[in-house]
Amino acid sequence: MKSKKITEKTVTITAAIGSILIVIMLIANTYWASRQAISSTNQAVSAVSAFYLESMADRRAKTITNLINNNFDYMEKAVSVIDDEKIESQEDLRAAIGRMRRLLSLNGFALVDEDDIVYTQYTTYTGGSRYPFLANKTLDSKMISTVFIYGSSKELFLAIPIDIKIIGKQFKACFVQIDINDIVDLLAFDDQESTHFALYSVNGGNISETELGTLIGKSNIFDATKGCVSEEKWNSFRDDFANGKRGALTFTINGVVDTICYQPVPDTGWELVVMIRESVIQDQIQEISEKSLRTNHFQIVFLLVVATLFSGILFFMMRRVANNKLDEEKENSKAFKSMANTDSLTGVRNKHAYMETEAQLNSWIREGAVEKLAVIACDINGLKYVNDTKGHAAGDQLIKDACALICNLFNHGSVYRTGGDEFIVLLSGKGYDTKDEVIAAFNKQVEENIGTDDVVVSIGYSTLQPNDEQLHDVFDRADQMMYARKKELKSMGAKTRE
Repeated sequence: MKSKKITEKTVTITAAIGSILIVIMLIANTYWASRQAISSTNQAVSAVSAFYLESMADRRAKTITNLINNNFDYMEKAVSVIDDEKIESQEDLRAAIGRMRRLLSLNGFALVDEDDIVYTQYTTYTGGSRYPFLANKTLDSKMISTVFIYGSSKELFLAIPIDIKIIGKQFKACFVQIDINDIVDLLAFDDQESTHFALYSVNGGNISETELGTLIGKSNIFDATKGCVSEEKWNSFRDDFANGKRGALTFTINGVVDTICYQPVPDTGWELVVMIRESVIQDQIQEISEKSLRTNHFQIVFLLVVATLFSGILFFMMRRVANNKLDEEKENSKAFKSMANTDSLTGVRNKHAYMETEAQLNSWIREGAVEKLAVIACDINGLKYVNDTKGHAAGDQLIKDACALICNLFNHGSVYRTGGDEFIVLLSGKGYDTKDEVIAAFNKQVEENIGTDDVVVSIGYSTLQPNDEQLHDVFDRADQMMYARKKELKSMGAKTRE
């Protein structure tokens, strides 16, 4: 059979058709690949964002747990101290409660006797109508509950059973009350309103009164998200709250896609929920991807090369943007931690920072990893007198001057302001080795300041002993020495709080 002759026209047509088909296939394949790349990138960014949110929620839930555990530990310590004291009247008992409340920062600290009478620093009253746990004759274990008082005010209520007898009465429990607003301040973010959080009850009610973004706000979280996700996901979301489980939920409200992560706060019945606005990374990646698609429409001939080069550029830019975002988040995290741990008046570390350090040191002490450690308890003389006679501006200046004196002499120690006129210095290493000389110099300077009407600070100190179980054991001895020093300075002419 005679074969058909292949003409130039046939080759041209075949080449043209083949070229068109190849271009069409390249366009389609590139378009599909671009869309897939965008989808995969968004999924990766979502995964990173979810991990970031989960980490934020977990850390802040642990902060609340640490606060609760510290209060329980301090209550047990306070009861032990009160039980050891010689108390002969209600006035003695109130004074002892006041000291424990002040020294251990136990808000609303009170004792309850077997007749349900509540003893506070200032008064006694019948607590049966206020506190549900008093309905029981005895309290079997630690109790945590949310108390609604004075209308919309909310407090976290912590109680423990006790068994002590004072002034002829048997006491069955003690408790503290922590204002929810104080917990909110402890958890607050500092990231230009891009991250939001709120505390919720099991029924979705907003306990913290903080806004979870502009769309949910302060509303019940179940009501706000109902209809924004499938019924199955919404029911699972509610079940997680009811059963104290952690998880995440992505939903759409008014065309805006948001993701929240929720973390239970153990024993409180609360869920801590964190939400972050659409990230800068995702916005920039979306812009790059759209530019890629527009470029493909005008550069068909160089499509394959451009696509290859663009993929490399895109990957490089994604890495750069991701790294920049992570660096920014790290800086924000550092700034937040610094603000949360810094006393605004003096610039030294605050009580929150001291509690974190105390928790870490307690762990090291139990492990036997601490050898040289000293605690200096400091108290400013005459702050109340200055506030009453010269005004609070003068009182603030006295606090600053006292802080400067402490920092200048204990320049190898860690200084914390733990109360209005109270500071604590932790010494280790070189600070520990030179403590005797520095303490002597400090006391000499203070005694000279009495004559010149300058700042006077009473200090006491103690070092870690082999039988100490926690940092507070060392602090107790230092605190007792400080009060003895305060009396000594008073006899020399220094003013006191009175």
